[in-house]
Amino acid sequence: MVRKILIIDDEVDFCRLVKKNLEIGGDFKVEIAVNGKDGINLAVKLKPHLILLDILMPDMDGFQVLEELNRGPKKAFVPVIVLSAKGDDATRILALSKQGVKLFINKPIGAGELKNKIKSILRNT
Repeated sequence: MVRKILIIDDEVDFCRLVKKNLEIGGDFKVEIAVNGKDGINLAVKLKPHLILLDILMPDMDGFQVLEELNRGPKKAFVPVIVLSAKGDDATRILALSKQGVKLFINKPIGAGELKNKIKSILRNT
């Protein structure tokens, strides 16, 4: 079964690289949103199996995206991996306290390691 992954991150080159690496082997189909608003809309439309979410984005930060995804009829119930260059303890603790967040990973991360972490979370959900 091919799993749908949504990346919400404003770094386009990073998104393309992660998409390419995750789609190798055919386990995942990856969609990209380069801002929070588009990410929320795609999450509602696509109903992905997992979301990779950045914290630092210009229009809405990752925390605002999480709040929207967990609100009202939009409620996504999707496991989220926060992938962020902002890896201080306060940010990590806050992210992990949010509904749906299963893991916090500091950027950069190797493609193989990320794929293994995604597979592990999807096995347990």
